[in-house]
Amino acid sequence: MRVGVPREIKPDEYRVGLTPTAVREYVTHGHEVVVELGAGSGAGYADEQYVRAGARLLPNAEAVFAEAELIVKVKEPQAVEWARLTEKHILFTYLHLAPDPAQAEGLVKSGCAAIAYETVTDAQGGLPLLAPMSEVAGRIAVFSAGETLLKHNGGMGLLIGGVPGVPPARIVVLGGGVVGANAARMAAGLGAEVVIVERSIPRMRQLDDMFQGRVITRYSTQDAVEEEVLKADVVIGAVLTAGASAPKLVRREHLSRMKPGSVLVDVSIDQGGCFETSRPTTHNDPTYTVDGVVHYCVANMPGAAPRTSSEALVHATLPFGLQLADSGLGALKKNPHLAKGLNVLKGDLTHPAVAEALGKPFRDPYKAWA
Repeated sequence: MRVGVPREIKPDEYRVGLTPTAVREYVTHGHEVVVELGAGSGAGYADEQYVRAGARLLPNAEAVFAEAELIVKVKEPQAVEWARLTEKHILFTYLHLAPDPAQAEGLVKSGCAAIAYETVTDAQGGLPLLAPMSEVAGRIAVFSAGETLLKHNGGMGLLIGGVPGVPPARIVVLGGGVVGANAARMAAGLGAEVVIVERSIPRMRQLDDMFQGRVITRYSTQDAVEEEVLKADVVIGAVLTAGASAPKLVRREHLSRMKPGSVLVDVSIDQGGCFETSRPTTHNDPTYTVDGVVHYCVANMPGAAPRTSSEALVHATLPFGLQLADSGLGALKKNPHLAKGLNVLKGDLTHPAVAEALGKPFRDPYKAWA
């Protein structure tokens, strides 16, 4: 199969769908790989490295889409990319369709098969292709919160770890999954007082063992969320329902009662955000303030560390991508976990949570490709 790697065009996005190391693996499996000139430069990979790995360079994205059958990306396709997709294409990337009806409509109209990293599952019920970026995002969220807390960035002028005689920041993490655990680890390591609000009792037990009492866990109820948000200096939103829009845990009415200059970091923004007042921002213009509370809602946080993020992502996606290259859509029949990633096929929405979130009909994928 011919595999295509276009350059990412979302603002401030420097990751790349395949590293040169991954290209070599595809070529060894007998596949041809075409890469857009400069596709890996933002992550520190020169065109020459791709050539040495066996790729063929193409001058622009239009040429990549025209030649390739399997398109491997990082972020959801932008409008100009929807127009390049056809029925011949398998798109393998993050999609986050639930809060993005325009993208969903574009993919449906294209007739392509679109497989979302974020809904591929594993035998343990996890999301293995989301996990590496969740790890990066959780860690970056704490660094970003620390910067945003500084006075010149609009925050209250608080140092996360405090100093002797001055208490540290209180950081509340909503959700104890991969993002939440990584955010808590970084925050605790910097000396913050950390609270994780989580609804799974078994997961709270795991977190309690993991942190050995350095982090407080609370069962997630409306009362608990409200109490902790009002006491927090930083709130990190780290909730996820696979394929669906994120629940709104912090409402507009809470903001006027929060500490002036406190910070909300919404890692769930790709799925619509878990704060009622969230809207996507960029690394170039990352924050805005509502009712005295600073919001940090960058929609591609891991893009700030493209080298680390690209390598971590490719390590996770490579086995699945090779299955698609080797067997086409037949790989979905062989691997039910990869099949969970199928969001769009032949003009239909084929993931139930995505279809429900968009208010559109759902078609069983096994019927769609029959």
